[in-house]
Amino acid sequence: MKNIAVIGSGTMGNGIAHTFAQFGYNVALIDISQPALDKAMATIAKNLDRIVAKGTITEADKAATLKNITTYTAVADGVKSADLVVEAATENVEIKLNIFRELDKLCPPNTILASNTSSISITKIGAVTKRADKVIGMHFMNPVPVMKLVEVIRGYSTSDEVCSLIMETSKKLNKVPTEVNDYPGFVANKILMPMINEAIITLHEGTAGVEEIDTVMKLGMAHPMGPLQLADFIGLDVCLSILKVLQDGYGNPKYAPCPLLVNMVTAGHLGVKSGQGFYSWGHGTKDLIVADGFKKKVMA
Repeated sequence: MKNIAVIGSGTMGNGIAHTFAQFGYNVALIDISQPALDKAMATIAKNLDRIVAKGTITEADKAATLKNITTYTAVADGVKSADLVVEAATENVEIKLNIFRELDKLCPPNTILASNTSSISITKIGAVTKRADKVIGMHFMNPVPVMKLVEVIRGYSTSDEVCSLIMETSKKLNKVPTEVNDYPGFVANKILMPMINEAIITLHEGTAGVEEIDTVMKLGMAHPMGPLQLADFIGLDVCLSILKVLQDGYGNPKYAPCPLLVNMVTAGHLGVKSGQGFYSWGHGTKDLIVADGFKKKVMA
């Protein structure tokens, strides 16, 4: 396996492309928008600069990594010689299903099709193709170049051979792959999202404020980041989408998203990506500044 195609050049897509390219793979980074691709390549270069500054890689390594990535706006051109395609598009069921229908038609017969989905059924995705045995989940963690875990999700029809190959490929990226079965939210988000939702409920009910909730979880539970700050980084719209997948998939009211989360997403307060969530972002410093609407220590 040498030629990798990545669908989507956003935060996850450019991180996945960066990681494969850094380990010597030929990467086709595909997006419908050339400006988005240009932004992604600038992000990859900036992230590589940070690694060079730390002395982990050299300038020559950076140049080689960037040389390993070619950008495309036409899916057919980008996937025509792919051994593995990793889809990293928006966390939307219909968008993903349409992408996989197209990939199934455009890719060579032996190409493995993987999704970076954080919650959507791999079995459902595989069912819209004629190669369900070659469809698998590769759920990278953000930021991809740094985080070690890859959640490898077996669909109902995923073959043992494909699963083994993806596990080995993940190890070659210096990752720690963990095999899980295909149920809503898999493992990471089945546990994480209810915790984030409960933190939002705790805020909504007035038990404590944003900083207080995050401080308790960081200092009391040794979490590197509080759940509300983490929600802002993930994207509140993504959190809401995953909770809906869990609620629909299990039919259990414990996964029902907090009304506060629903209202924030409806208002366009999505966290880091929009500049405002539980915290304010884009102010040019690394200081955490609680968003104006949550300045009171305890909500009424």
